[in-house]
Amino acid sequence: MKPGHTGFKRLFHSTRYSFRGLVAAWHNEAAFRQELVLAIVLLPATFWLASSFVEWLLLIGSALLVMAVELLNSAVESVVDRIGVEHHELSGRAKDLGSAAVFLSVLFVFLVWGGLLIARLIGL
Repeated sequence: MKPGHTGFKRLFHSTRYSFRGLVAAWHNEAAFRQELVLAIVLLPATFWLASSFVEWLLLIGSALLVMAVELLNSAVESVVDRIGVEHHELSGRAKDLGSAAVFLSVLFVFLVWGGLLIARLIGL
């Protein structure tokens, strides 16, 4: 077992590392900044668009999912770039797979937001 902090001390340090990651993403990842700003701008629309708490959670959750997947994709890209900048088939595949994961999460956002928007507009 790895020695380290336990209990509340561990929770404190984990939270600090998470905030450092969010700050690093904000400073270094344009896609993350765009997704976060878009989520903040669209937040007020969730209260009109959702007709239940579960729908509201789907709207918010889908936006958070995109940002979480973007963070994971950025982590993969950072590790691959740390190893080397020369082209390698596995490095390219890792980056492409991360990008595909972001694409699928964005597709989920379009399905959730678009589906609820259509339902709201036609009165379902």
